[in-house]
Amino acid sequence: MSTSSPIFRFAPSPNGHLHLGHALSALLNCRAAERTGGTCLLRIENIDQTRCTPALEQEMLEDLTWIGARFSGPVLRQSERFDVYRAALERLERDGLTYRSYLTRGEIKRFIADREAEGLVWPRDPDGAPLYPGDRTVLEADEIRRREASDMPFAIRLDMGKALARLGAMPDWWEGPAELGEGEDPARWMEGRRIPAEPAAWGDVVLGRKDCPTSYHLSVVVDDAEQGVTDVLRGQDLYHATSVHRLLQVLLGLPELRYRHHRLILDDEGRKLSKSLASASLRDLRSSGVTEREVMGRIGL
Repeated sequence: MSTSSPIFRFAPSPNGHLHLGHALSALLNCRAAERTGGTCLLRIENIDQTRCTPALEQEMLEDLTWIGARFSGPVLRQSERFDVYRAALERLERDGLTYRSYLTRGEIKRFIADREAEGLVWPRDPDGAPLYPGDRTVLEADEIRRREASDMPFAIRLDMGKALARLGAMPDWWEGPAELGEGEDPARWMEGRRIPAEPAAWGDVVLGRKDCPTSYHLSVVVDDAEQGVTDVLRGQDLYHATSVHRLLQVLLGLPELRYRHHRLILDDEGRKLSKSLASASLRDLRSSGVTEREVMGRIGL
């Protein structure tokens, strides 16, 4: 891992308006960079070209300015980097570590629902989603061949079994504290511990699709390496995903990073704030008269 000045990043997706959870993450990264003599970069994660729009991106940048988040260097936009992701995906394909899967989400859901109705406990990933059952478990051989020969949509998945067999030893990652207090010695903040990675818990994760040569898991490790990021400070909800990211870093020969996972901001029902839940946005708070100082209070800063 790098011993030079740390490089942090904040990487939001402009597929909706930022909420208090985003404010916490952005400001923690900016403050950590300032207090360690490092820098904080901004990355726009907009591989979803349907939901992510220029208008939402502009409004997101205005909200970040309002809360006092300041970033260094040029902004990296994922929508400009599909060729880079495609090259990384093709490398894994050449290494024999990926395969195409043709089951639709509906077929997967019905198959697993039927198995669970029969009393089978289907394995699930750390986020609670059922693990992929495999085309050959659900479809007849003739149907698989028909889909392979057709123009049907498909996902490109990591063959987790082959990927783990390729490794000489299971990777782990460095995990450190997530908040650097005022006046705290930055040297002590760099003390962490090693966490054993458990990528198998995720099954055969999706790395790309027919119409898109990447997924979050693939693009995030490629972009972190491209930007020279040394320290990733993100929400606790992504803690377990670090296992997949460390695996991909090893398979692609990318640098190891230092990771930290901060607390989440929860709503009145104890749920993580989310765009999909229509959690109150920074934009709504600002228009209703909430001040930047009041935002700091609400997120505990």
